[in-house]
Amino acid sequence: MLLRDQRHTLIVSGQKTVQAAPDQAVITLGVITENVDSAAAQQENAAAISKVIKSIAAFGVPEDQMKTVEYRIDPQYDYNDGKQVFRGYKVTHLIQFISTNIKQVGEIIDTAVKNGANTVTSVRFTLSNEEAFYRQALSLAFENAHQKALSMAKTMNVTLGSIPEQVQEVSAGQPVVPFEMSAYSKVASTPIQPGELNISAVVKVEYVYF
Repeated sequence: MLLRDQRHTLIVSGQKTVQAAPDQAVITLGVITENVDSAAAQQENAAAISKVIKSIAAFGVPEDQMKTVEYRIDPQYDYNDGKQVFRGYKVTHLIQFISTNIKQVGEIIDTAVKNGANTVTSVRFTLSNEEAFYRQALSLAFENAHQKALSMAKTMNVTLGSIPEQVQEVSAGQPVVPFEMSAYSKVASTPIQPGELNISAVVKVEYVYF
């Protein structure tokens, strides 16, 4: 029996990408209000975000699944002749939620804006069953590496070991498509096309050959 350092080894990498249509969107939007009085700015913001939440809930998104991801109160200043002049307070309240109806994403955003949302920071398209697609890509990546090893062994006129010595998962693709909307306009409707997601897997496989 040969010791490990006496054996001939062959290391190959395999990569594969599978495509899938996203089935959910992670949407982040909210309300920004300004007022010279901080309490008034908070009250205005609370009233507006409450209206926004109710408008989103009308699309079947439960209110308890809408979470606050940012809440800030910042003093605002103007600068006149090099002097800092207090202007008031800005209150920012951002909420995040998941919509499983991809076709309604544009309509949901439009409705939220009509009901008071004045900042839409991002829309990310994802997969609820991401792991299943990644496992598929991983299996195909391994097969890709195996075929490479067989081809190289044939070229070298050697026999490849039937079972790999090592299989290493190198990297994983993240099936997320961002749709940045920091400067959202209230004027036009929002045509959003998510397209296909690419889920990639890469493996490194080590074989013994004789």
